[in-house]
Amino acid sequence: MREIQVDAVRDKIKELFLEANYNISSDILSALQKARDNETSPTGRSVLDMLLQNYEVASGEEIAICQDTGLAIIFMDIGQEIQFVGGELDSAINEGVKQAYIDGYLRKSAVSDPVFDRKNTGTNTPAIIYASIVPGDKLNLLVTPKGFGSENMSALAMLKPADGVEGIKQFIVETVRKAGPNPCPPTIVGVGIGATADKAMVMAKQATLRPINEHNPDERYAKLEKEALIAINALGIGPAGLGGNTTSLAVNVDFFPTHIAGMPVAVNICCHAARHAKATL
Repeated sequence: MREIQVDAVRDKIKELFLEANYNISSDILSALQKARDNETSPTGRSVLDMLLQNYEVASGEEIAICQDTGLAIIFMDIGQEIQFVGGELDSAINEGVKQAYIDGYLRKSAVSDPVFDRKNTGTNTPAIIYASIVPGDKLNLLVTPKGFGSENMSALAMLKPADGVEGIKQFIVETVRKAGPNPCPPTIVGVGIGATADKAMVMAKQATLRPINEHNPDERYAKLEKEALIAINALGIGPAGLGGNTTSLAVNVDFFPTHIAGMPVAVNICCHAARHAKATL
C-alpha cells in the first residue's frame, strides 16, 4: 500500500488550477494557428489573431486567459493501492482550489445556493469531483475551470436506437447552431453517447479535454467526429460568432454500453481555450 499525503494533493490541485487558467495546451494552440491560416473571413482571422495574442499575454504575465475563471471540476483516477494520510482528501482538494483562486486573483464564481440566496462562497468551492478507482498506486489528476458561457449551452437528448448515426449527428450540429456565439467560438464539442443520462453528460464534459488531434480509436466513432465537425463548420457561425468557417476546432466523441431501449446523447461545448491541466502523483 502506497501512502500519499493529502497536503501533497492540495498543493498539486492549487498548481494545476493556476496552470489551467494561465495557459492553453499546445495542441489547441497549434489548431488555432492553423485555423487562422485557413479562415476565409477577414473578421474571423482578426478574431483569431486577438485570441492568439491574448494567450501569449496571459501565459507571459501569468494572468487569467478569461475573466470567467469557471467552476472547479476535478477528474481523479485513484489507484486501488493508495492510502491517503494526513487528513481528509475532500477537504484538501477544496483547500487547494481555494488557495489557487485567492492567491492567483482568479474570479470566484461559485454560489452556495443555486436558487434562493445565490451568495458567493468567496473561494470558488466546493469543487465538483469525479473519482474512479483504477489498478495501481498512482493518482492521476485532471482539472478544468469550466466557464458558463459554454456550460449553459449543454444539451441532452434521450434518442431512440432507431435514430441511429444520423439522428446523433443532427442533434450535435443543432446544439451548436442553437448555441451560436454564446460559447465563444471556435469551440471544442464533447459528446457522450450511451450509458445513462448522468453518465453521458460526464463523458461529454471529459471529452472536451481530450487532445484535439486525437480521434476516438473506434473508426466508426472517429468518422462521426469528422463528419459532425465538417457540418458544424459549414454553419458559418465563425470565430466569436462573427462569421467564418471556423466554428469548432474539434468534435470529441466517447461512448459507453447502454440499455437496449435507449440511446442517451449528451453534448458539452467548451470555448476555444478548453482550459485544463493534469498531473500524476
